Amino acid sequence: MLIKIGHDIELTIASPMALIYLLHVHPSRRDDLLVPEVIELTPALPVEEYLDAFGNQCGRVNVPAGVSQVRFRSESVIRDSGLPDEADWSARQHDPTELPAATLQFLLPSRYCEVDSELLQFAWNQFGHTPLGRPRVQAICDFVHRHLRFDYNAARATRTAVDAFHERVGVCRDFTHLAVTLCRCMNIPARYVTGYLGDIGVPPSQAPMDFSAWAEVYVGDAWRTIDARHNRPRIGRVLMARGRDAVDVALTTSFGSANLKEFTVWTDEVPAAAA
Repeated sequence: MLIKIGHDIELTIASPMALIYLLHVHPSRRDDLLVPEVIELTPALPVEEYLDAFGNQCGRVNVPAGVSQVRFRSESVIRDSGLPDEADWSARQHDPTELPAATLQFLLPSRYCEVDSELLQFAWNQFGHTPLGRPRVQAICDFVHRHLRFDYNAARATRTAVDAFHERVGVCRDFTHLAVTLCRCMNIPARYVTGYLGDIGVPPSQAPMDFSAWAEVYVGDAWRTIDARHNRPRIGRVLMARGRDAVDVALTTSFGSANLKEFTVWTDEVPAAAA
């Protein structure tokens, strides 16, 4: 399967500043691109590319005086297996004493995932009786999927997992933060993921296309995809970035005042006749 992916994002800039962006496909998917991915920057400013501590491809742009708008645009075609997310129900849960050291940071509290909160006792009361491993993870996803109501108009950048738990509403990042937090409460390493996810193999949504958030949990000696927002296997996920929570994978981070002017995302299966 081939998928056309892309974005067109424009920011208004109030003053000279540094901008960091995470808009590339993740390095682990780079070989799946039909041609190298190019992010067109307007105006054509110098970019410093680097990998962050989580292995994500980042760029830094130093916006000079006199520039009031910055636009990021990219379009690519990527190969995909066309298979739905794999769910290995036999994947076992690891005791923290045997977890790989690299996974341990994904058990800890982070900015939006307050493991050291009321959710810790709630998680053990709610899920402590469930079978260990992938079935326990699914019980958490089922709960979050039922507990939260999806509403684009309710999006709020400051909402944490505890906030979402009480407010019972949110967007995909809120579903993901709550699922990640509850998994960590149960000693299951969980990390936040962002990327492209189009309406492939499912009825088209009437909502405007956006980047999506989901999670990965470490069970059965591997990182495995979960998605409490959709709570069903999906086709055509294109990974962009991973981190502890949304802070680590923000599309853009500005060191000054920058406001979103334009935001368009597309993820479309390429018809077989055109492939």
